[in-house]
Amino acid sequence: MVLEDSEYDSVFEAEVTFFLIMTAVALEERWSQILYQTPWFFEEDNVETPFGTVHCTMKGIPKENRPVILTFHDIGLNHKTCFDSFFSHEDMQEITRHFVVCHINAPGQHEGASSLPTGFTYPSMDQLSEALPIVLKHFNITSIIGMAIGAGAYILARFALNHPDLVEGVVLININAQSEGWMDWAAHKLSGWAHAVPDMVISHLFGKEEIHNNHDLIATFRHHITTSINQTNLQQFVKSYNSRRHLDIERPSPSGNVNVKTLKCPALLVVGDSSPAVDAVVDCNTKMNPTKTTFLKMADCGGLPQVDQPAKLAEAFKYFIQGLGYMPSAGMTRLSRSRTASGNSVSSLDASRSRTRSRAHTSEEQRGRSHTDISMESASNSSVEPGLPAATQSTEVSC
Repeated sequence: MVLEDSEYDSVFEAEVTFFLIMTAVALEERWSQILYQTPWFFEEDNVETPFGTVHCTMKGIPKENRPVILTFHDIGLNHKTCFDSFFSHEDMQEITRHFVVCHINAPGQHEGASSLPTGFTYPSMDQLSEALPIVLKHFNITSIIGMAIGAGAYILARFALNHPDLVEGVVLININAQSEGWMDWAAHKLSGWAHAVPDMVISHLFGKEEIHNNHDLIATFRHHITTSINQTNLQQFVKSYNSRRHLDIERPSPSGNVNVKTLKCPALLVVGDSSPAVDAVVDCNTKMNPTKTTFLKMADCGGLPQVDQPAKLAEAFKYFIQGLGYMPSAGMTRLSRSRTASGNSVSSLDASRSRTRSRAHTSEEQRGRSHTDISMESASNSSVEPGLPAATQSTEVSC
């Protein structure tokens, strides 16, 4: 077949147009990647809320069709001492290339913060959770994937309960959903007479084994607590956390009330096996929706999994994000590759066990995504936490 000149020109123009469109798309994707992974592309801002000024750090520019990863720190920490090393870890780079990250600091807790004004009433945990919608609106964020620890995990869980339409998923590390009991209150009062606030914070963040054996780690964080955080402001944040009320979540029953108060989004609960928060996280897991919750207890890990076992936590976070319907083509992390190559004794004895078990189900959201359960087996650890009825517990794994 011979094309006339006009037909040839038409075909040529169509091919050129297609080429230009594909080139523009590739350049846009590459530019987005550069923005997300370039260290200088930060926006720091103080967001005014009815509950005080919230210092925020944003990396990247939010996109309408993709949530932002939002973090919230624990007492005695700020976003730098809590999350900087984790988000800089090599196994997190694939995630940070795809997602904007917004770090939240509680009022007066950011590095170099001046003392809060005289007469300032520090916000409660509930009020801090209500400051988050204001922050999201300030940065034009339409939805988030949350990652928080300790006090921050409580705040983020409360936010997810009250604003389910803004939260696609949450990773809650060392969460304590209970209010402080009178015995805990008395213990804090007694210890407060004999110990400074940094000592109380250290005992909150780390287990006894870590405190006694890992002197370098404890010295590093004691230095962070005493030099990076305004001590007067820290005391107020600690007091607010210790005054928290019960989260009032309830595990839905298949034949019971479908309107019970529970998280509507998928949740990953994380705790180290030697963390002082183990019992609290196990208790919280018993109250979560078992169809949307994964409980990850990390072996050989202390109070700060993002510091102690960053590669394992990054792997779990990647699987969690994939379960939400994002990054479907993401490659295995370095940890997964090493496990696959080594072929440990567990997999050789039981080849039917898989490292990742995915349950596809119809989402309540319009986007129709699926939730992924994470399984990272270890030869020395059971994949199910003992002590909970098998019929009612959430998916639980150890790594």
